[in-house]
Amino acid sequence: MTRVHVIGTGGTIASRSGGAGGGAVAADAVTDVLETSAPPTGIDVTAEDLLSQGSFRLTLADLRRIAQAAVTRAADPDIDGVVVTHGTDTMEESAFLVDLVNDTDTPVVFTGAQRAADHADTDGPRNLRHSVAVAADPRCRGLGAMVCFDGRVQGARGVRKAHTMASQPFAGGALVGEFRGDEFDLSARPARPTPRPLPGASFDETRVDIVVAYPGSDPEDLRVARSRGAVGVVLAGTGVGNAGPGYAEAVADLVASGIAVVLSSRVMAGPVLGVYGRGGGVDLLAAGATSAGHLNPFQSRILAAVLLSSGPSLTDFAAEFSRLR
Repeated sequence: MTRVHVIGTGGTIASRSGGAGGGAVAADAVTDVLETSAPPTGIDVTAEDLLSQGSFRLTLADLRRIAQAAVTRAADPDIDGVVVTHGTDTMEESAFLVDLVNDTDTPVVFTGAQRAADHADTDGPRNLRHSVAVAADPRCRGLGAMVCFDGRVQGARGVRKAHTMASQPFAGGALVGEFRGDEFDLSARPARPTPRPLPGASFDETRVDIVVAYPGSDPEDLRVARSRGAVGVVLAGTGVGNAGPGYAEAVADLVASGIAVVLSSRVMAGPVLGVYGRGGGVDLLAAGATSAGHLNPFQSRILAAVLLSSGPSLTDFAAEFSRLR
């Protein structure tokens, strides 16, 4: 019999509304959600609770712990698929980290909910039922980490929360397939680079900050990040990767002092390109920034932290980042 193992980490899917004006908090065990989800027949579903947190509270140490649990279960020859229930706020970070380090063919499917477990129209049970079906589907072997939400399955790389409240909050990432009722229609197989090893404990304390460019923003923020202990900075530029006066000089200053700088974009979709001068992407890349390609600032930060946690030279960092972005 096909076996799918579910790892619970909290999030809205496990949350219940607080009384006396309090906010919703993670309270249910993952087995409680499974009891309401009616998983597909013919699948042996096992479960464990790893964390019980809103994902906005997670640290890099928590992300590494989630990735380690997911990859360990994925490597178990008795497990055919893994599902991780997780808050939507930072699901894109955790799912991407797992995709970077999952060196098995076992699919790891992330899911959650937009409405709490005690909401009259909670979406968690259906999302979990669909995720178990995807994790058990032999066609999904080798696809890495995915996000399954509101009947749509997307590759972890490039996925991003794009709406605060919609039933389908995620955009980006390769569209792997969609559900019609409870029937899954597979439509694409995302390309994946060779995975990296799971980072060690040094990852937990690897500080990579994000600095956002906007009209009137101060390039000194890059140097402030360095002064506060950042070993890497992601610059979320405007458009195809641009910033205002002084940014190219600040990037060159950081790189000269051994701080890795990644140039991403605050735009929801599209690549970073060296198109504009006078502080634009041409100048920022020439100053030593590494292009994030299509990666958004938040997934760029995770990749940078994975790489920088092992202390590479900036040349090796740029080469490996470019391979994995």
